[in-house]
Amino acid sequence: MASLSSKTKKQKSEKPLLPKTKKLKREKRSLSDLKTLGEQLLTSRAHINNLPILLTFITPDSPPQYALESLLSLQSFFTPILPQLPSSTSSACANPDADPEFIYRTWLRSKFDDFLQCLVDLVVSSQPEDALREVVLDTIMEFVKVGNAGKFHSAIYHKLLRAIVHSELGADDILLDLLATKYFSYTDICYFTFISLEKQARTLEGEEDRNLTPDFEDSIQSRLSMELSIQKMHNLLSHIPPMEASEEKLKMWNALGIFVEKSNKKEHIDLEDKQGKSQKSNDKVLSSRGIAKRMKQKFTKAWISFLRLPLPLNVYKEVLVTLHQAVIPYLSNPIMLSDFLTRSYDIGGVVSVMALSSLYILMTQHGLEYPDFYNKLYALLEPSIFMAKHRAKFFQLLDSCLKSSLLPAYLAAAFCKKLSRLALFVPPSGALVIIALVHNLLQRHPSINCLVHREGGTGTTTGTSDEEKDSFDNAEDGSVNRDLFEKAGVDHFNNEESDPKNTNSMRSSLWEIDTLRHHYCPPVSRFVLSLENDLAVRGKTAEIVVKDFSSGSYATIFNDEIRRRVKQVPLAFYKATPTCLFSESEFPGWTFKFEDVNGIEETTGTT
Repeated sequence: MASLSSKTKKQKSEKPLLPKTKKLKREKRSLSDLKTLGEQLLTSRAHINNLPILLTFITPDSPPQYALESLLSLQSFFTPILPQLPSSTSSACANPDADPEFIYRTWLRSKFDDFLQCLVDLVVSSQPEDALREVVLDTIMEFVKVGNAGKFHSAIYHKLLRAIVHSELGADDILLDLLATKYFSYTDICYFTFISLEKQARTLEGEEDRNLTPDFEDSIQSRLSMELSIQKMHNLLSHIPPMEASEEKLKMWNALGIFVEKSNKKEHIDLEDKQGKSQKSNDKVLSSRGIAKRMKQKFTKAWISFLRLPLPLNVYKEVLVTLHQAVIPYLSNPIMLSDFLTRSYDIGGVVSVMALSSLYILMTQHGLEYPDFYNKLYALLEPSIFMAKHRAKFFQLLDSCLKSSLLPAYLAAAFCKKLSRLALFVPPSGALVIIALVHNLLQRHPSINCLVHREGGTGTTTGTSDEEKDSFDNAEDGSVNRDLFEKAGVDHFNNEESDPKNTNSMRSSLWEIDTLRHHYCPPVSRFVLSLENDLAVRGKTAEIVVKDFSSGSYATIFNDEIRRRVKQVPLAFYKATPTCLFSESEFPGWTFKFEDVNGIEETTGTT
């Protein structure tokens, strides 16, 4: 037992004396002292104890000059030796007889992990200056490049992104812009960003149910924290540029590359033998088309996982606005968005309007079948839509959705009547859009010409041709009582009905459009007159471009009117000074005269 004890003491005495790993208290030192400590650390292993001292100054509450000086010294120390450090400290702790050099490198690895954690804490803190945070971000990304034997160090990058997403930084913080502008032009960084954000989205999705605690305040705080994380994830995803399949545009952050065939398990590196000759491995690098395919897969997984999260309303709207341009063209299978878009379209209101663009693309370009599409679209026709922010795009899509010649007559008539009825409630700019839409519907669907002119009342059959009666009989299958149609002067259109098939639109007329001839706004009345002329010469008339009217407002109408040249200006001329506001001929049975009561002139009306 004595010999065993002496042998153990001898082995312990041969191991290098390492400083204690517990956190050291920051000492009061000058900036010149830190420079000296850094120079000593870089010149000799004997000054390895300076490393923990320098680490204590890389904190958010340290002066920026002190943190920067310590950072530069430690970065210069770790960068050349980082590829030689072990990946974990478990082997050294489990084996007391390990080589002293290995124990030393294992301790250095633990110090590097502490250094990396200090950098991450510093970069996600809002206390340091923006210039210092940019230097810290560059340092972390440099370790991502060289920290894994020259390959992309995905663990460090994932740790950085996770800290950013779960930090208290705002969604518009400058750190997210720095990361996007400086590094998202590299293909491999975008690749691992998709992977990391997909993992974090799944983690947040699992935390949603666990955050429902009985404590109301804790539940609200968890909800707010999750919403902030979702906003930052959306910021990162939306700033990644679309993948370019051109080989000359591919840029890699690490020089060795990551895109190799799955069958090859070896690393894609260029090895130099002892004679200095270049020896390439048997790995086959993917072509630009293969890289684009793999990037598209990661892009799809990241976005689908993100859209499963409980998106805040502001993020929800931003996603729907850009989804048809920034996401759908780059998905491996856009039909995967059908559930998300149909749920959004069923919500109603402005959310449905914003989801219409993407849903229309899936239906027209990717074969999505949505039987209730036109019923939902009909329900969106409300007066509020003419004041919505995205009304211009909605009216253009509405015109496109009603362009098909295969549309049933009752459906085209229902949209015509609904739009015409809205013309009585909307601003003049909305009336102009309605006239353009009705004009195009009448041009495309001759079967609803019976709505244009019916003599003897809006609902009478007097003067109705046989063609109109046939279209009436075939359109709605006689589901409504014919006796109602026989009544003169009655509009049988049911404006409150949500199903276009049951609105009785084919038994009505466009009397609302006729009333617009006397609209108080001159552009509206002039446009209606041009509509009548176009219908008279239908064969020579082209469809109206709805885009020219979809973004109109009071300001655009006013600007157009003041630029318009007026040929004749009506003048009010009286040969004699008028003595009353109204003439008796305008109001039969009424007389207007002035009465002086207590010195006050009053106007009275008597019968």
